[in-house]
Order: sequence, then structure tokens, then C-alpha cells
Amino acid sequence: MKKSKSDVTTATTHKMSILIIDDERNTREIMGRFLQGEYDVTLADDGVHGAKILKDNNFDLVLTDLRMPGVDGFTVLEETLKKNPAPPCIMITAYGSVENAVKAVKAGAFDFVTKPVNFDQLEIVINRALESQRLINENKELKRKLDKASGDVGIIAKSMQMKDIMDTVRQVAPSRTTVLVTGESGTGKELIAQALHRYSGRPGKILPVHCAALSSNLLESELFGHEKGAFTGASEQRKGRFELADQGTLFLDEIGEIDQQIQVKLLRALETHSFERVGGSDTIYSDCRLVAATNRDLRQMVIDGEFREDLFYRLDVVRIHLPPLRERQEDIPLLVKHFIDDFAFENHKNINSITEDALELLCAYDWPGNIRELRNCIERMVVLCRGDVLDKNNVPFQISGKGGRKTAIPLAQSSLDIDKNEKLLIVRALEECDGNRTNAAQKLGISRRTLHRKLKIYNID
Repeated sequence: MKKSKSDVTTATTHKMSILIIDDERNTREIMGRFLQGEYDVTLADDGVHGAKILKDNNFDLVLTDLRMPGVDGFTVLEETLKKNPAPPCIMITAYGSVENAVKAVKAGAFDFVTKPVNFDQLEIVINRALESQRLINENKELKRKLDKASGDVGIIAKSMQMKDIMDTVRQVAPSRTTVLVTGESGTGKELIAQALHRYSGRPGKILPVHCAALSSNLLESELFGHEKGAFTGASEQRKGRFELADQGTLFLDEIGEIDQQIQVKLLRALETHSFERVGGSDTIYSDCRLVAATNRDLRQMVIDGEFREDLFYRLDVVRIHLPPLRERQEDIPLLVKHFIDDFAFENHKNINSITEDALELLCAYDWPGNIRELRNCIERMVVLCRGDVLDKNNVPFQISGKGGRKTAIPLAQSSLDIDKNEKLLIVRALEECDGNRTNAAQKLGISRRTLHRKLKIYNID
């Protein structure tokens, strides 16, 4: 290796170029010697020199130490992300700074490796980063076309919450980053996983695994596969989902339900992208992107000792939280229309509309089962409808207020019936504020005393 006074060394034996920035000379030079046979390697002895070299030159990949005097890895990452196109950036960190490395990944770094550097793992991470960048470049035009409409991935929404979520999905999708999708049951977490895969441009398939539906032994075999004779009933070799999802996406739903034994094996697979089949000894490598989903609080599970902290950090690199349907009611009319069209076609019915009072009942309900409950409700309404238009008589009793969790009261049909409409507005405000009269008064724009007086006038309990 030839050295200059600035301790910057370049080898020009390979097309792909890598910039290594580390203030520890031994780490820097050992990594340089390991990589220079295959890559065009440039070494920088601190963050200041590295940022300057990065600003004046283009690289296919950047390896930078996280903690350096003067200019640290976060600043180098910022400079990397300014490049167009921006090369993937891999962080090098001591074990005690893993949490900061996770923050760097959330800020845009591709991945991180810990010191002392495991060169087999480093090589795997570099190969994944370069392959991911290749896929991003090859599928840029496809991504541009897919970005035109979120409906292409089955997500029906116009609320700002969902628009922001879809913006995040598009931004994160081309990366290799693990994504954790959270939210109540029925909010559409699997659709987000499908959107992440669709926008990623990865050539492989997306394979879902519902972790809660399988016992520990079956889940291990489902994820990692098994060899013939590994256990009773294993009459032939079987590939697991990790192996089958190579170059694709593995979606693990209800990730909070897996036990400690599977958590350990899952962590290793995420860190090394390698595993062994049950009953086997051969190491298998897979370049699959992991998306996990849960309706549980994993951080609280970590505190309670039910979930490994190191696995939590590996999963929670980028989190996408889906709001419940009751918090984005402006999406309900769109979803209702979509489901009406679907189920009318499926059941050979000429139904393509719903009355305003029926739609108002649906919008006023709190939907504890979220989109899944709404979908089932519309299917029932379509199937039982005897006419061409859905009306309030088709709305199930538990939703129309005759047995549900929350009474949904439509406005009076006559806009001139002021007293009746005022009473209905007061009742609705109290429902939305869970009976809190102070909050309800603020929502209505009146004083609490005025609200108390009107409650007596209209005999509202």
C-alpha cells in the first residue's frame, strides 16, 4: 500500500470504489488491505479529511467510524446524503455505541458493523449495500411510475396521516433497512409491507409468515427450513421462508408472539443474513429484506423481559405506525365506496352507491376492528341488500346505535330543525369527548355553563 502525507491511500485495481474513514490507524489499514484486492480503496485518517475527499470525489460506498474527533460519522453521513446519487454509507462502531449506530441508520446510513470488525460480516454487508444500490439504480424508472398512485398497492386513503406514511414508504422502500410496522389489529399493516416490497424494486417475492399461528417448533421450520429426518414427520428436505425470500421481502406478522428461542435465531439471521436449516449444518445465505409487524408494545415487552433488547433494536430501525380508522375518518367514505364496488361485483349485484344518512352512520362509528371490521360490515350490507342502493336500514344494529359500543347519531334531515340539530350536535360532542363536559363545551365553542343549561333544556343525560 502506498501512503501519502495525508495518510490517504488509493488502489486502482477495481471498478467499484470504497472510501474508508477511521481515526484508528490499525482498523483503517487492516480494512483497506482486506478490501483493496477487490475494490478501489481510499483511506482517510479522520472525519475532516474524509468529508473533504467525499465532497470532491464520487464513491460507490462509504465506510466511516461513528465516533471521531472534530467531524464524526453523523457529519460524514450528512455529506454522503448530499451526493447525487448518494452512495450507501456503513457505520463502524464500538459495541457500546450500537444505539447511536441505530440512530445513524434511521438518519440514512445503510447498516452498521461493530468493532472489532468481523470481516466475513463486513463483506456480507458491503455486498448487500452495493447490490441494493444496483437495484435502486435499475428500478428508478419503475419506482417513478409506481409513485404516481398509492392505489396501485391497494391502499385507499386521502388523509394527511396516510399520505405522510406513503411518503415514508416510498423513501424507505429502495433501501435494505428493516422496517417495523405497528398499529392496532386491522389497520392494514400487511398492505404497508406489500407496498414496501412493491416500491423496493427487489426481483424476488414477498412471503408472509403469521408468527402467532404457529407453535415454536413449526415456526422455526417455517422460517429456516429443515433437513430430511430432522424430526418426526420430516420425510424430505424443505426450504424455509428466509431462503425462499432471497432477493425479495420476508414479512413477519405478529412478531411480538415469537418465543425467546426463535428470537435468538432470528437475531443471528438478521445480523449475518445466514442460518442453518433445522437438523442441518450447512450455512445458507439469503439477501431478503425483513418487514415485521405487531399490535403490541415491543419496548414494554423488552422492559418486562419478554422480548430481547438487541432484537428490538434490529427490528426498530425504521418504524411506521398506522393510525386507527377512528383517527382518520375522512378515509371512511373512500373505503366504503371501494368495498361496495368489490363486493357488488363479487356477488353479482347492481349496487354502486350509499345514501348520505347511511354513510353518516358509518363515519360516526368508532370501528374498534378498524378497516377489517369496516370491510366485513360492507360485505354484509351488500349481501343482504335487496335494492340497488345501500341505506341506513342496511347498517348493522351494532353500528347504527342499537347495540354498539358507541351510538352514531346522524343530523336531522331538515336543516331548518335548529333545536333538533343542536341537540344532536351536543350529544355527538359528548360522545367524541367520552362524556367530558368541559372538553365538549370547548369543542362546541360554548361555555361549560351554557352546555350545562342546554343539557337540562334537551333532557340529555
